[in-house]
Amino acid sequence: MFSHARRVGVLAVLLVGLAVAVAACGSSNKSSTSSATTSAAAAATTPAAQTGGAGGKSVTDYVSYVGGKAGKADPSKSPVYIGWVNQQGGQQVIGAAATDGADLAVKVVNDQLGGIDGHPVALKKCFIKSAEEEGTTCGQKLGNDKSISAIALGGIAIGIQPFYSTIGGKKPVVVGVAVTPVDTVQKNAVILFGDVTKVLGPFGTYARDILHAKTAALVYPNIAGITDGAAAIAKGLTDAGVKVKKVGYSQGQTDLIGPLTAAGAQTADMVIPYGPADACVNQAKGLKQLSITDAKKIVSAPLCLNPTVQAGLGGDYPIWTYAIASSLFGDKTDPGMPAYMKVTGQYKVKTAADPWVIVSYSDVLTTVKFLNEVGFDNLSDSQAIIAKAKAFTGPVALGAPEVQCGKYPQSPAVCNDRTQFFTYGGKLAFNKAASWLQPPQ
Repeated sequence: MFSHARRVGVLAVLLVGLAVAVAACGSSNKSSTSSATTSAAAAATTPAAQTGGAGGKSVTDYVSYVGGKAGKADPSKSPVYIGWVNQQGGQQVIGAAATDGADLAVKVVNDQLGGIDGHPVALKKCFIKSAEEEGTTCGQKLGNDKSISAIALGGIAIGIQPFYSTIGGKKPVVVGVAVTPVDTVQKNAVILFGDVTKVLGPFGTYARDILHAKTAALVYPNIAGITDGAAAIAKGLTDAGVKVKKVGYSQGQTDLIGPLTAAGAQTADMVIPYGPADACVNQAKGLKQLSITDAKKIVSAPLCLNPTVQAGLGGDYPIWTYAIASSLFGDKTDPGMPAYMKVTGQYKVKTAADPWVIVSYSDVLTTVKFLNEVGFDNLSDSQAIIAKAKAFTGPVALGAPEVQCGKYPQSPAVCNDRTQFFTYGGKLAFNKAASWLQPPQ
Protein backbone atom coordinates (compact mmCIF):
# COMPACT_ATOMS: atom_id res chain seq x y z
CA MET A 1 0.00 0.00 0.00
CA PHE A 2 2.99 2.43 0.02
CA SER A 3 4.45 1.77 -3.49
CA HIS A 4 5.86 4.10 -6.08
CA ALA A 5 4.89 3.36 -9.68
CA ARG A 6 5.83 4.78 -13.02
CA ARG A 7 4.31 4.02 -16.34
CA VAL A 8 6.72 2.13 -18.52
CA GLY A 9 6.51 0.88 -22.06
CA VAL A 10 7.47 -2.67 -21.23
CA LEU A 11 4.90 -4.29 -18.93
CA ALA A 12 4.88 -7.78 -20.40
CA VAL A 13 6.06 -9.38 -17.20
CA LEU A 14 3.20 -7.90 -15.24
CA LEU A 15 0.69 -8.97 -17.86
CA VAL A 16 1.97 -12.53 -17.78
CA GLY A 17 1.82 -12.47 -14.00
CA LEU A 18 -1.73 -11.13 -14.11
CA ALA A 19 -2.78 -13.86 -16.53
CA VAL A 20 -1.22 -16.54 -14.34
CA ALA A 21 -2.83 -15.14 -11.20
CA VAL A 22 -6.24 -14.83 -12.82
CA ALA A 23 -5.98 -18.37 -14.14
CA ALA A 24 -5.01 -19.58 -10.68
CA CYS A 25 -7.98 -17.87 -9.09
CA GLY A 26 -10.30 -19.12 -11.81
CA SER A 27 -12.71 -17.22 -14.00
CA SER A 28 -15.91 -18.46 -12.37
CA ASN A 29 -17.15 -17.88 -8.84
CA LYS A 30 -17.04 -21.59 -8.22
CA SER A 31 -13.39 -21.99 -9.19
CA SER A 32 -12.42 -18.82 -7.30
CA THR A 33 -14.04 -20.11 -4.15
CA SER A 34 -12.41 -23.48 -4.57
CA SER A 35 -8.99 -21.91 -5.09
CA ALA A 36 -9.32 -19.67 -2.05
CA THR A 37 -10.51 -22.58 0.09
CA THR A 38 -7.64 -24.78 -1.04
CA SER A 39 -5.09 -22.04 -0.41
CA ALA A 40 -6.51 -21.31 3.02
CA ALA A 41 -6.35 -24.98 3.93
CA ALA A 42 -2.74 -25.19 2.80
CA ALA A 43 -1.86 -22.04 4.73
CA ALA A 44 -3.33 -23.56 7.87
CA THR A 45 -0.19 -25.67 8.23
CA THR A 46 1.91 -22.55 8.95
CA PRO A 47 2.09 -20.75 12.31
CA ALA A 48 0.81 -17.48 10.86
CA ALA A 49 -2.02 -19.11 8.93
CA GLN A 50 -5.03 -16.84 8.62
CA THR A 51 -7.25 -15.83 5.75
CA GLY A 52 -5.82 -12.84 3.90
CA GLY A 53 -7.44 -9.46 3.46
CA ALA A 54 -10.49 -8.89 5.62
CA GLY A 55 -11.20 -12.62 5.80
CA GLY A 56 -14.89 -13.38 6.18
CA LYS A 57 -15.66 -9.65 6.18
CA SER A 58 -14.04 -9.11 2.78
CA VAL A 59 -15.97 -7.07 0.23
CA THR A 60 -16.90 -9.34 -2.66
CA ASP A 61 -20.03 -7.59 -3.99
CA TYR A 62 -19.29 -4.06 -5.18
CA VAL A 63 -22.95 -3.28 -5.91
CA SER A 64 -23.90 -3.87 -2.29
CA TYR A 65 -20.76 -2.13 -1.04
CA VAL A 66 -21.45 1.18 -2.77
CA GLY A 67 -25.21 0.92 -2.30
CA GLY A 68 -25.83 1.05 -6.03
CA LYS A 69 -27.87 -0.87 -8.57
CA ALA A 70 -26.44 -3.41 -10.97
CA GLY A 71 -26.10 -2.01 -14.47
CA LYS A 72 -25.00 1.14 -16.21
CA ALA A 73 -25.45 4.69 -15.02
CA ASP A 74 -27.87 6.80 -17.05
CA PRO A 75 -25.79 8.95 -19.44
CA SER A 76 -28.68 11.37 -19.82
CA LYS A 77 -28.44 12.36 -16.13
CA SER A 78 -26.10 15.04 -14.90
CA PRO A 79 -22.73 13.74 -13.70
CA VAL A 80 -21.57 13.66 -10.09
CA TYR A 81 -18.05 15.05 -9.83
CA ILE A 82 -15.32 13.84 -7.50
CA GLY A 83 -12.03 15.71 -7.32
CA TRP A 84 -8.84 13.69 -7.69
CA VAL A 85 -5.35 14.83 -6.68
CA ASN A 86 -2.13 12.86 -7.05
CA GLN A 87 1.58 13.66 -7.04
CA GLN A 88 2.89 12.60 -10.44
CA GLY A 89 4.79 13.86 -13.45
CA GLY A 90 7.80 15.17 -11.54
CA GLN A 91 11.11 13.76 -10.39
CA GLN A 92 9.83 12.64 -6.98
CA VAL A 93 6.83 10.36 -7.28
CA ILE A 94 5.24 8.32 -4.50
CA GLY A 95 2.44 6.55 -6.35
CA ALA A 96 2.10 7.59 -9.99
CA ALA A 97 -0.12 4.61 -10.84
CA ALA A 98 -2.65 5.62 -8.17
CA THR A 99 -4.58 7.47 -10.88
CA ASP A 100 -5.07 4.15 -12.70
CA GLY A 101 -7.00 2.86 -9.70
CA ALA A 102 -9.13 5.99 -9.47
CA ASP A 103 -9.96 5.76 -13.19
CA LEU A 104 -10.83 2.08 -12.81
CA ALA A 105 -13.24 2.79 -9.96
CA VAL A 106 -15.11 5.35 -12.06
CA LYS A 107 -15.42 2.90 -14.97
CA VAL A 108 -16.74 0.14 -12.73
CA VAL A 109 -19.19 2.46 -10.98
CA ASN A 110 -20.57 3.79 -14.27
CA ASP A 111 -20.60 0.49 -16.18
CA GLN A 112 -21.62 -1.96 -13.47
CA LEU A 113 -22.80 -0.27 -10.27
CA GLY A 114 -25.41 2.16 -11.56
CA GLY A 115 -23.52 5.37 -10.77
CA ILE A 116 -24.91 7.49 -7.91
CA ASP A 117 -28.70 7.28 -8.02
CA GLY A 118 -28.31 6.60 -11.72
CA HIS A 119 -26.06 9.61 -12.31
CA PRO A 120 -22.66 8.87 -13.86
CA VAL A 121 -19.53 9.69 -11.86
CA ALA A 122 -16.65 11.72 -13.29
CA LEU A 123 -13.28 12.79 -11.92
CA LYS A 124 -11.96 16.33 -12.03
CA LYS A 125 -8.21 15.85 -11.77
CA CYS A 126 -5.34 17.99 -10.59
CA PHE A 127 -1.72 16.81 -10.38
CA ILE A 128 1.15 18.03 -8.26
CA LYS A 129 4.52 17.59 -9.97
CA SER A 130 7.28 19.13 -7.92
CA ALA A 131 6.34 22.41 -6.23
CA GLU A 132 4.52 23.30 -3.02
CA GLU A 133 2.55 26.01 -4.78
CA GLU A 134 0.98 23.37 -7.02
CA GLY A 135 -0.89 22.21 -3.93
CA THR A 136 -2.36 25.70 -3.70
CA THR A 137 -3.38 25.53 -7.35
CA CYS A 138 -5.16 22.21 -6.85
CA GLY A 139 -6.84 23.53 -3.71
CA GLN A 140 -8.15 26.54 -5.59
CA LYS A 141 -9.22 24.54 -8.62
CA LEU A 142 -11.12 21.85 -6.74
CA GLY A 143 -12.09 23.69 -3.56
CA ASN A 144 -13.85 26.48 -5.41
CA ASP A 145 -15.66 24.18 -7.83
CA LYS A 146 -19.22 23.92 -6.55
CA SER A 147 -19.92 20.91 -8.77
CA ILE A 148 -17.41 18.75 -6.84
CA SER A 149 -19.02 16.81 -4.00
CA ALA A 150 -15.85 15.33 -2.48
CA ILE A 151 -12.13 15.05 -3.17
CA ALA A 152 -10.13 11.81 -3.19
CA LEU A 153 -6.34 11.80 -2.83
CA GLY A 154 -3.55 9.55 -4.08
CA GLY A 155 0.03 9.59 -2.82
CA ILE A 156 1.03 13.17 -2.02
CA ALA A 157 4.09 14.42 -0.14
CA ILE A 158 4.74 17.75 -1.88
CA GLY A 159 2.15 20.53 -1.67
CA ILE A 160 -0.22 18.77 0.70
CA GLN A 161 -0.13 21.48 3.40
CA PRO A 162 -1.04 24.34 1.03
CA PHE A 163 -3.69 22.13 -0.55
CA TYR A 164 -5.54 21.72 2.74
CA SER A 165 -4.98 25.34 3.72
CA THR A 166 -6.47 26.51 0.45
CA ILE A 167 -9.62 24.38 0.51
CA GLY A 168 -10.12 25.47 4.12
CA GLY A 169 -12.36 22.57 5.07
CA LYS A 170 -14.88 23.41 2.34
CA LYS A 171 -14.82 19.93 0.81
CA PRO A 172 -14.76 16.44 2.35
CA VAL A 173 -11.48 14.65 1.54
CA VAL A 174 -11.14 10.86 1.36
CA VAL A 175 -7.55 9.62 1.47
CA GLY A 176 -6.26 6.12 0.74
CA VAL A 177 -2.86 6.29 2.46
CA ALA A 178 -1.38 9.49 3.89
CA VAL A 179 2.38 9.74 3.36
CA THR A 180 2.90 12.74 5.65
CA PRO A 181 1.38 13.73 9.02
CA VAL A 182 -0.42 16.70 7.43
CA ASP A 183 -3.54 14.75 6.43
CA THR A 184 -3.94 13.16 9.85
CA VAL A 185 -5.05 16.33 11.67
CA GLN A 186 -7.60 17.50 9.10
CA LYS A 187 -11.15 17.65 10.44
CA ASN A 188 -12.62 17.37 6.95
CA ALA A 189 -10.66 14.23 6.00
CA VAL A 190 -10.67 10.47 6.56
CA ILE A 191 -7.68 8.22 5.81
CA LEU A 192 -9.12 4.80 5.04
CA PHE A 193 -5.91 2.75 4.96
CA GLY A 194 -4.01 4.78 7.55
CA ASP A 195 -1.00 7.09 7.52
CA VAL A 196 2.66 6.10 7.43
CA THR A 197 3.10 6.46 11.19
CA LYS A 198 0.32 4.02 12.00
CA VAL A 199 0.76 1.45 9.23
CA LEU A 200 4.56 1.38 9.31
CA GLY A 201 4.65 1.23 13.11
CA PRO A 202 3.76 -2.50 12.97
CA PHE A 203 7.28 -3.16 11.61
CA GLY A 204 8.26 -3.05 15.28
CA THR A 205 5.59 -5.53 16.29
CA TYR A 206 6.65 -7.87 13.50
CA ALA A 207 10.33 -7.59 14.46
CA ARG A 208 9.61 -8.31 18.12
CA ASP A 209 6.87 -10.93 17.92
CA ILE A 210 7.57 -12.76 14.65
CA LEU A 211 11.31 -12.39 13.99
CA HIS A 212 12.31 -12.02 17.65
CA ALA A 213 14.84 -9.49 16.39
CA LYS A 214 17.09 -7.48 18.66
CA THR A 215 18.73 -5.30 16.00
CA ALA A 216 17.61 -3.76 12.72
CA ALA A 217 19.26 -1.92 9.81
CA LEU A 218 17.16 0.65 7.91
CA VAL A 219 18.29 2.33 4.66
CA TYR A 220 16.31 4.80 2.56
CA PRO A 221 16.72 7.70 0.09
CA ASN A 222 16.40 11.20 1.51
CA ILE A 223 13.32 12.38 -0.40
CA ALA A 224 10.02 13.93 0.62
CA GLY A 225 7.55 11.43 2.00
CA ILE A 226 10.09 8.63 2.29
CA THR A 227 11.92 10.25 5.20
CA ASP A 228 8.62 10.43 7.12
CA GLY A 229 8.05 6.74 6.51
CA ALA A 230 11.57 5.85 7.58
CA ALA A 231 11.11 7.78 10.82
CA ALA A 232 7.83 5.92 11.45
CA ILE A 233 9.51 2.54 10.92
CA ALA A 234 12.37 3.48 13.23
CA LYS A 235 9.95 4.64 15.95
CA GLY A 236 7.96 1.41 15.70
CA LEU A 237 11.15 -0.62 16.10
CA THR A 238 12.35 1.45 19.03
CA ASP A 239 8.95 1.22 20.74
CA ALA A 240 9.19 -2.56 20.39
CA GLY A 241 12.59 -2.63 22.05
CA VAL A 242 14.56 -3.25 18.85
CA LYS A 243 17.82 -1.35 18.41
CA VAL A 244 17.73 0.25 14.96
CA LYS A 245 20.39 2.02 12.95
CA LYS A 246 18.96 4.07 10.09
CA VAL A 247 21.01 5.51 7.25
CA GLY A 248 19.68 7.84 4.56
CA TYR A 249 21.38 8.35 1.23
CA SER A 250 21.15 10.84 -1.63
CA GLN A 251 18.38 10.49 -4.19
CA GLY A 252 19.74 8.84 -7.32
CA GLN A 253 22.65 7.09 -5.55
CA THR A 254 23.06 3.70 -7.17
CA ASP A 255 25.85 2.02 -5.20
CA LEU A 256 24.33 1.28 -1.81
CA ILE A 257 27.07 -0.87 -0.32
CA GLY A 258 28.16 2.08 1.82
CA PRO A 259 24.74 2.91 3.33
CA LEU A 260 23.94 -0.76 3.92
CA THR A 261 27.26 -1.36 5.60
CA ALA A 262 26.95 1.79 7.69
CA ALA A 263 23.54 0.62 8.90
CA GLY A 264 25.01 -2.74 9.95
CA ALA A 265 22.96 -4.76 7.48
CA GLN A 266 25.42 -7.66 7.43
CA THR A 267 24.93 -8.45 11.12
CA ALA A 268 21.45 -7.09 11.89
CA ASP A 269 18.61 -9.47 12.76
CA MET A 270 16.31 -7.49 10.46
CA VAL A 271 17.15 -5.47 7.35
CA ILE A 272 14.72 -2.87 6.01
CA PRO A 273 15.28 -1.42 2.53
CA TYR A 274 12.72 1.37 2.23
CA GLY A 275 12.02 3.69 -0.69
CA PRO A 276 10.03 4.24 -3.88
CA ALA A 277 10.23 1.85 -6.81
CA ASP A 278 13.24 3.51 -8.44
CA ALA A 279 15.25 2.81 -5.27
CA CYS A 280 14.25 -0.85 -4.97
CA VAL A 281 16.44 -2.20 -7.76
CA ASN A 282 19.60 -0.67 -6.32
CA GLN A 283 18.66 -1.76 -2.82
CA ALA A 284 18.12 -5.32 -4.00
CA LYS A 285 21.41 -5.36 -5.88
CA GLY A 286 23.27 -3.97 -2.89
CA LEU A 287 21.87 -6.60 -0.56
CA LYS A 288 22.77 -9.35 -3.01
CA GLN A 289 26.34 -8.04 -3.31
CA LEU A 290 26.63 -8.26 0.47
CA SER A 291 25.20 -11.81 0.39
CA ILE A 292 22.16 -10.77 2.44
CA THR A 293 19.46 -12.98 0.99
CA ASP A 294 17.27 -14.26 3.83
CA ALA A 295 13.78 -13.29 2.65
CA LYS A 296 12.34 -13.58 6.14
CA LYS A 297 14.64 -11.00 7.69
CA ILE A 298 14.60 -8.53 4.76
CA VAL A 299 11.36 -6.64 5.35
CA SER A 300 10.05 -3.74 3.28
CA ALA A 301 6.91 -1.80 2.51
CA PRO A 302 5.29 -2.89 -0.79
CA LEU A 303 6.64 0.02 -2.82
CA CYS A 304 8.80 -2.48 -4.71
CA LEU A 305 5.86 -4.56 -5.96
CA ASN A 306 5.95 -2.67 -9.21
CA PRO A 307 6.55 -3.50 -12.89
CA THR A 308 9.53 -1.17 -13.16
CA VAL A 309 11.23 -3.13 -10.41
CA GLN A 310 10.41 -6.42 -12.09
CA ALA A 311 11.98 -5.17 -15.30
CA GLY A 312 15.06 -3.87 -13.50
CA LEU A 313 15.66 -7.19 -11.75
CA GLY A 314 15.17 -9.44 -14.75
CA GLY A 315 11.47 -10.12 -14.42
CA ASP A 316 10.66 -10.59 -10.74
CA TYR A 317 10.21 -8.67 -7.51
CA PRO A 318 12.88 -8.70 -4.78
CA ILE A 319 12.67 -11.88 -2.70
CA TRP A 320 11.80 -10.15 0.57
CA THR A 321 9.02 -9.96 3.12
CA TYR A 322 6.49 -7.18 2.52
CA ALA A 323 4.22 -5.25 4.85
CA ILE A 324 0.98 -4.03 3.29
CA ALA A 325 -2.00 -2.17 4.73
CA SER A 326 -4.30 -3.26 1.89
CA SER A 327 -5.07 -6.52 0.13
CA LEU A 328 -2.17 -8.09 -1.74
CA PHE A 329 -2.60 -8.68 -5.46
CA GLY A 330 -2.98 -12.39 -6.20
CA ASP A 331 -3.36 -13.40 -2.54
CA LYS A 332 -5.36 -16.61 -2.92
CA THR A 333 -6.36 -16.55 0.75
CA ASP A 334 -8.05 -13.15 0.36
CA PRO A 335 -11.78 -13.55 -0.44
CA GLY A 336 -11.89 -9.96 -1.70
CA MET A 337 -9.14 -10.35 -4.29
CA PRO A 338 -11.02 -12.31 -7.03
CA ALA A 339 -13.53 -9.47 -7.50
CA TYR A 340 -10.70 -6.96 -7.92
CA MET A 341 -8.77 -9.20 -10.28
CA LYS A 342 -11.91 -9.72 -12.32
CA VAL A 343 -12.48 -6.01 -12.96
CA THR A 344 -8.80 -5.28 -13.57
CA GLY A 345 -8.84 -8.08 -16.13
CA GLN A 346 -12.01 -6.74 -17.76
CA TYR A 347 -10.56 -3.25 -18.12
CA LYS A 348 -7.01 -4.46 -18.87
CA VAL A 349 -5.35 -2.52 -16.06
CA LYS A 350 -1.64 -3.14 -16.61
CA THR A 351 -0.68 -1.77 -13.19
CA ALA A 352 -3.26 -3.86 -11.30
CA ALA A 353 -0.66 -5.40 -8.96
CA ASP A 354 0.62 -2.04 -7.74
CA PRO A 355 -0.65 -1.48 -4.17
CA TRP A 356 -1.32 2.18 -4.96
CA VAL A 357 -3.78 1.08 -7.65
CA ILE A 358 -5.52 -1.22 -5.17
CA VAL A 359 -5.73 1.55 -2.56
CA SER A 360 -6.92 4.29 -4.93
CA TYR A 361 -9.51 1.98 -6.49
CA SER A 362 -10.94 1.37 -3.03
CA ASP A 363 -10.56 5.05 -2.12
CA VAL A 364 -12.79 6.26 -4.97
CA LEU A 365 -15.17 3.31 -4.65
CA THR A 366 -15.64 4.10 -0.96
CA THR A 367 -16.12 7.79 -1.72
CA VAL A 368 -18.98 6.78 -4.03
CA LYS A 369 -20.36 4.68 -1.18
CA PHE A 370 -20.46 7.74 1.10
CA LEU A 371 -22.11 9.88 -1.59
CA ASN A 372 -24.73 7.21 -2.26
CA GLU A 373 -25.53 6.98 1.45
CA VAL A 374 -25.96 10.74 1.74
CA GLY A 375 -28.16 10.76 -1.36
CA PHE A 376 -27.99 12.65 -4.63
CA ASP A 377 -30.14 15.50 -3.36
CA ASN A 378 -27.71 16.17 -0.49
CA LEU A 379 -24.39 16.09 -2.33
CA SER A 380 -23.76 19.77 -1.68
CA ASP A 381 -23.83 19.14 2.08
CA SER A 382 -20.12 18.68 2.82
CA GLN A 383 -20.68 18.24 6.56
CA ALA A 384 -23.15 15.42 5.99
CA ILE A 385 -20.67 13.64 3.71
CA ILE A 386 -17.71 13.90 6.10
CA ALA A 387 -19.93 12.84 9.01
CA LYS A 388 -20.96 9.77 7.05
CA ALA A 389 -17.31 9.02 6.27
CA LYS A 390 -16.16 9.38 9.87
CA ALA A 391 -18.94 7.08 11.07
CA PHE A 392 -17.80 4.31 8.72
CA THR A 393 -16.50 1.25 10.62
CA GLY A 394 -15.62 -1.00 7.69
CA PRO A 395 -14.84 -3.33 6.26
CA VAL A 396 -13.01 -1.32 3.61
CA ALA A 397 -12.97 -2.82 0.14
CA LEU A 398 -9.54 -4.45 -0.24
CA GLY A 399 -8.59 -3.22 3.23
CA ALA A 400 -8.72 -4.10 6.90
CA PRO A 401 -11.76 -5.89 8.37
CA GLU A 402 -12.51 -2.95 10.65
CA VAL A 403 -11.70 0.75 10.70
CA GLN A 404 -12.04 3.28 13.48
CA CYS A 405 -11.81 6.89 12.42
CA GLY A 406 -10.85 9.10 15.34
CA LYS A 407 -9.20 6.34 17.38
CA TYR A 408 -6.19 8.61 17.82
CA PRO A 409 -7.25 12.02 19.18
CA GLN A 410 -4.07 13.70 17.90
CA SER A 411 -4.65 12.17 14.45
CA PRO A 412 -8.44 12.33 14.06
CA ALA A 413 -8.48 11.60 10.33
CA VAL A 414 -6.68 8.24 10.66
CA CYS A 415 -9.02 5.25 10.35
CA ASN A 416 -6.61 2.28 10.25
CA ASP A 417 -3.45 1.20 12.05
CA ARG A 418 -3.19 -2.41 10.88
CA THR A 419 -0.73 -4.05 8.49
CA GLN A 420 -0.36 -7.61 7.22
CA PHE A 421 2.94 -9.27 6.20
CA PHE A 422 3.81 -11.65 3.36
CA THR A 423 7.08 -13.40 2.49
CA TYR A 424 7.70 -13.52 -1.25
CA GLY A 425 9.08 -16.70 -2.76
CA GLY A 426 9.36 -15.58 -6.38
CA LYS A 427 7.11 -16.01 -9.42
CA LEU A 428 4.14 -14.31 -7.73
CA ALA A 429 4.15 -16.77 -4.81
CA PHE A 430 3.43 -15.05 -1.49
CA ASN A 431 3.10 -16.76 1.88
CA LYS A 432 1.41 -15.10 4.86
CA ALA A 433 4.02 -14.22 7.47
CA ALA A 434 1.67 -12.43 9.87
CA SER A 435 -1.93 -11.29 9.82
CA TRP A 436 -3.05 -7.76 10.71
CA LEU A 437 -0.59 -6.35 13.23
CA GLN A 438 -0.87 -3.03 15.03
CA PRO A 439 1.89 -0.70 16.28
CA PRO A 440 3.70 -1.93 19.41
CA GLN A 441 2.07 -1.00 22.68
